[in-house]
Amino acid sequence: MSVILGTRGSDLALTQSRTIAQALTERGIDVEMVTIRTEGDITRESLSRLGGVGVFAAALRLAMLNGRCHLAVHSFKDLPTAPVPGLCLAAVPERAPVADVLCSAQGRRLSELPEGALVGTGSIRRAAQLLAQRPDLRICDIRGNVPTRLGRVGGLEDGPGDLDAVVLAQAGLARLGLLGRAAEILPTSIMAPAPAQGALAIEASEAALAENSELADALASLNDPTARAAALAERGVLAHLEAGCAAPVGALATTEGSEIVLRASVCALDGSRRASASGSTPLPADDDAAHELGTRVGRDLLAAGAADIADLHAERVGVDPDYFALAPGRDRFGAARS
Repeated sequence: MSVILGTRGSDLALTQSRTIAQALTERGIDVEMVTIRTEGDITRESLSRLGGVGVFAAALRLAMLNGRCHLAVHSFKDLPTAPVPGLCLAAVPERAPVADVLCSAQGRRLSELPEGALVGTGSIRRAAQLLAQRPDLRICDIRGNVPTRLGRVGGLEDGPGDLDAVVLAQAGLARLGLLGRAAEILPTSIMAPAPAQGALAIEASEAALAENSELADALASLNDPTARAAALAERGVLAHLEAGCAAPVGALATTEGSEIVLRASVCALDGSRRASASGSTPLPADDDAAHELGTRVGRDLLAAGAADIADLHAERVGVDPDYFALAPGRDRFGAARS
């Protein structure tokens, strides 16, 4: 019986899904890929204003529950933290680089961008941390796939070239063979990545795994226990904060000796304030231990005033439409420049 792998239609999603399909094929699994359109693909609204969590994952999850496909490959950072009955996290493969990168006109680094430069991102987390380093920047909300976003910067790809720079995930550029477009890999000390950034999540129907032990074994062989524990710890922070994947929360778990050390932060939207917390747990760490670490760090973030610094539920209630500067001639909060 052929296993059906559901995927989004973007270049990055297809590339990620093909990589997993090839790995399963090498393990004797016959894989058929089916493209499923998602709300995140078809809407033109701001990614941070789509009105619900997990917009990229919802259609794929529904397809698995309805039997249209047996498994799906997600960018782990895009998944809601709440579990879905009938689905399981079958594997987290080896993690790609976690950092964000700056892609700019003329290869300028963040410190070299001109005053008032217009920088594109669809992420409030990135926008807030950019402003923490460069309060003079104007932030432009952008949508589209990676080549489309690169095209917004003059000289990088075909496109309008109306921005001075964009910020993207290093992992996505690397998977598409476009890392050469990056002018600077931003240090995680100033640009904390999204929880589970760089990690893939292979989600599967529990019924499909129960019926196909060969598929279950093949997926288990793709799982990287350390990458899984790190990603789950980071996502545990989000879960405790009850924050969505678009909230201004950064988290990174790293292996240090015999421990996983988790550092997380919440940044004010204008970059003026930040709350930070950290914790650790021994290796090896199972799913429960990783989640408990995230819960502890999330609790410490709240004690440090995270809820006062930023609206952690912004993804659910909508983002101030004046937050992003949508065109040159407006300040970074959208107001007309005098």
